[in-house]
Amino acid sequence: MDAQQLKTTQAPIKERYRSEPEAAVITLSAEGKVGEGVTCSVQTGRALVEAGLHPATGGSGLHACSGDMLLEALVACAGVTLNAVATALELPVDDATVRAEGDLDFKGTLGVDREAPVGFRDIRLAFDIKGDLDAEQTATLIKLTERYCVVYQTLKASPPIALDVNVA
Repeated sequence: MDAQQLKTTQAPIKERYRSEPEAAVITLSAEGKVGEGVTCSVQTGRALVEAGLHPATGGSGLHACSGDMLLEALVACAGVTLNAVATALELPVDDATVRAEGDLDFKGTLGVDREAPVGFRDIRLAFDIKGDLDAEQTATLIKLTERYCVVYQTLKASPPIALDVNVA
């Protein structure tokens, strides 16, 4: 897709959201079913993913780790956003690799140390970009990728999460 195709595709969508702001608010959802052992199956847009415990918490390593999936979602979103920004601005990006790393202290998750945090304490996102970009173009590309990446922004400014429990 080139810049014109992207703009042509997005123009009517943007116009609708300007004229009908409420149409831009969409609820995304995910659902999982608890499985055998200590697993949970989640239907993605492409496949069924069976998540389980990370080996550092007693898992076999045969199932997807939800922490890895969170980092994968960040990488996917940042990569798509970077590509869309580069396309829209016609920046000469030939190739790019996006990596995310996160540090977890499993003492918190396992309840070994109540002072240890549960969850990622640090996440690092890195871009290796190949292309004929000057410093200003690179700065703009990264600034806009950061600004428009849904997963990045969600992690950076965590929204409130409502918890609902139904017991049958």
